[in-house]
Amino acid sequence: MSDSASPLQAFSASLAALVAGAAPGLVSVHSHRARSSGFAWRPGLIVTADEALADEGDIAVTVADGTTHPATLVGRDASTDIALLRIDRTDLPPPGASAAPVAPGGLALVLGTEDGAPSVALGVIARAAGPWRSLRGGDIDARIELDAAPRRAAEGGLVVDAAGGAIGMAVFGPRRRVLVIPAATIARVATALAAHGRVARGYLGLALQPVPLEGGGGGVMVISVDPQGPGAAAGVLQGDVILAWAGEPVPSVRALMRTLGPDAIGRTVTLSVRRAGAPAELALTVGERPPA
Repeated sequence: MSDSASPLQAFSASLAALVAGAAPGLVSVHSHRARSSGFAWRPGLIVTADEALADEGDIAVTVADGTTHPATLVGRDASTDIALLRIDRTDLPPPGASAAPVAPGGLALVLGTEDGAPSVALGVIARAAGPWRSLRGGDIDARIELDAAPRRAAEGGLVVDAAGGAIGMAVFGPRRRVLVIPAATIARVATALAAHGRVARGYLGLALQPVPLEGGGGGVMVISVDPQGPGAAAGVLQGDVILAWAGEPVPSVRALMRTLGPDAIGRTVTLSVRRAGAPAELALTVGERPPA
């Protein structure tokens, strides 16, 4: 029998080395009745998944050496599923970005943690496509899906390629589909959170609900108007039914909300509405959503 390692042994050793190299920058995130993962982004700053973070209560982070530290929330952006935490540890190494293009069929590791110890899931990049907008209106730089089965607590963990380069953060989509929030999106959103504590979003000052239209299709009805908001300034009235936004149909409230990303602020658009059965057009300048 040969003393040299088999290809499978060499492959296994390579994977273990990738995990060992990334482990010092991985953390476990503990919030109210919630457990997730995260990773160092900059000195003292941790990126994790917003969806996996409790809405209230204390937050703690367990690092690779087993110590647990209180964490403060710097900011969170539900539309891109990114949250940024601050801890009193500046020695955790951030991952290096992947130099290779993300392509279907490539191997990827989902690196999470449980009580500071790594958890690992090996998967394949099932889909890699261009930019998309999340159901909550967030701009995501690339659509990356994995065929992998990470543990629940691995949400918010790091996804690396076969060379150990960071692709992004693992989150769970519908039906437990594993999505990757790309490193480029994390850099953009986390930078805004670090500077301002939030990502600016467009604001209409309108409460809306979907309504069916005669002849099929749907629109959205205005059920209340903020007197100081952009909608009121444009002349929108309670009871108006919004049919189109900048010439595009508005079939649902969600469809309208997805247009209100950071780039919408200050933009003036034409609203096509139906008021008391008659058509009307209004020019509305999108404002910035006030802090919660």
